[in-house]
Amino acid sequence: MTDKKITVIAYSGYRNDECPREFMLLDNKVTVGEVLKRWIEEDFTGKSRKRFFIVKGSDGYTYKLYYDEKERDWFSAS
Repeated sequence: MTDKKITVIAYSGYRNDECPREFMLLDNKVTVGEVLKRWIEEDFTGKSRKRFFIVKGSDGYTYKLYYDEKERDWFSAS
């Protein structure tokens, strides 16, 4: 299964799209209740950087989201 591009409303601190606050998934708006975990993965050969977040949504489910800095888009990881 491939990762899906999603629309995210994010907190922007000292960098763009720093932390997700809300996101749209299958036409449903989900509010991030809690960020459970976060980390960065870098691929030096492809010069890409992704910021991952494990979040608990307002619907009670846990989601794995990431921001791809090269693509400048948010994704839901499968």
